[in-house]
Amino acid sequence: MYALRRWSVRHAGGMERIYLIFRPLFEAFRPIWRLIGLRRLERPIASVESAVKGALFDCRMCGQCALTDTGMSCPMNCPKSLRNGPCGGVRADGACEVDADMACVWVEAWSGDQHMRHGDLVSVKPPLDHRLSGRSAWLPLLDDGRDEA
Repeated sequence: MYALRRWSVRHAGGMERIYLIFRPLFEAFRPIWRLIGLRRLERPIASVESAVKGALFDCRMCGQCALTDTGMSCPMNCPKSLRNGPCGGVRADGACEVDADMACVWVEAWSGDQHMRHGDLVSVKPPLDHRLSGRSAWLPLLDDGRDEA
């Protein structure tokens, strides 16, 4: 899985284009999603999201996806779960200080961001809300604040 995660970062530009194509299509079905009910869709959408993002990015399903801002490198793969940049222990060769066999997630993020048009590596992400763990990060794109069944 690590090799596929690294492949996704190397091809971050293409992954971004796929995202930019599918997001409007996903949003185009908003009336149908709302008719069904976003709460009812949580489990099936989260399982599809987990399978796709798990395979491509080794996603941890934090519920607050930052892939499009971090060069398609999931910050939750950092052993220290750092969401806003590397720790002070990145090795000279770009390896993680905790796991020397793994490239630093943030070195990877910088590399992936260079291939993207709309990456936002410098924006500060809010602290992780652990209540959203395991939930879909896709469904909030459809939520316009209205309460539904």
